[in-house]
Amino acid sequence: MCALILLMKLFLRSLGFLVATVPCFAGTKVATLHPILADLARQVGGANVEVVEILKPGADVHHFEPAPKDLAEMRGAKLLLASGKGLESFLDKLRDSLGAGVKLVEVGAKIPSIPFEEHEHHHEGKAEEGHDDHHHGSEDPHWWHSAENMKRAARIVADELSAVDPANAAAYAAGAKGASKRFGELKSWAQKEIAKINRKDRLLVTAHAAFGYFCKDYGFEPLSVLSIGRSDDASSKDIAETIEEIREHGIKAIFPEDQANPKVLAEIARSTGVKVGEPLIADGTAKEAHTFEMMLAHNVRSIVAALAPAAAK
Repeated sequence: MCALILLMKLFLRSLGFLVATVPCFAGTKVATLHPILADLARQVGGANVEVVEILKPGADVHHFEPAPKDLAEMRGAKLLLASGKGLESFLDKLRDSLGAGVKLVEVGAKIPSIPFEEHEHHHEGKAEEGHDDHHHGSEDPHWWHSAENMKRAARIVADELSAVDPANAAAYAAGAKGASKRFGELKSWAQKEIAKINRKDRLLVTAHAAFGYFCKDYGFEPLSVLSIGRSDDASSKDIAETIEEIREHGIKAIFPEDQANPKVLAEIARSTGVKVGEPLIADGTAKEAHTFEMMLAHNVRSIVAALAPAAAK
């Protein structure tokens, strides 16, 4: 009996030693509603932050809503980073569920918007009378397709982190500066790659209107068949007009998107014989490309491979 008690004491003492030696992270907890924001928070915050990804790689940002387990994961977070610009339709409801200590930051709210505008189909120099646009005048929420916007976002995240953790403000500013430098270098690389594509061929045909900021940065004209989400509701008129425009402009390739049904573009490809490019990363949530750098590099390489002359590749 005495031996058993002695063994128990030794076990508890060793257990106490193990517990005492496990490091306790004392950094700022940040929850995120987009994988690109999770990566950005890590780049800016470094060792001073603990990032909890509520919306994880592989999820569908257009249909996600936080569950009770997600609210539990947010507990103790100082910041909750959302993309904003209407991408997360659940934010108003979520605000009512957050504790008083969690600040919800819509990072995109402070970033200049471009309107959600689909390319209009033109006939004899005029938009066809009665053409029914898919959109309703909202702003394009896919702001993170732009390197310049990502630089702005890095500064926003640094400012928000500094507000809740002023002791590490200098480190956050340095993190934002480093991230911005990397984004700028990637943009320079992308510009050199895209320069391989003839200007007359810089019309980006996709199913959904998710690449407006990318097109603005790199001199493409966007042409989308569907709306801003992942609905497959395209009218026969929209498809016919797209087919006509592809033939009229000699468009070389059309691009499906990851996590989206390619059936509309497949129909267009069958009707025109146009090449179908590698799927582009539209929402930045793909498991294989869920950071800004990975997403942009993948998209640029895919677009150049399909649209640049063979001699330029």
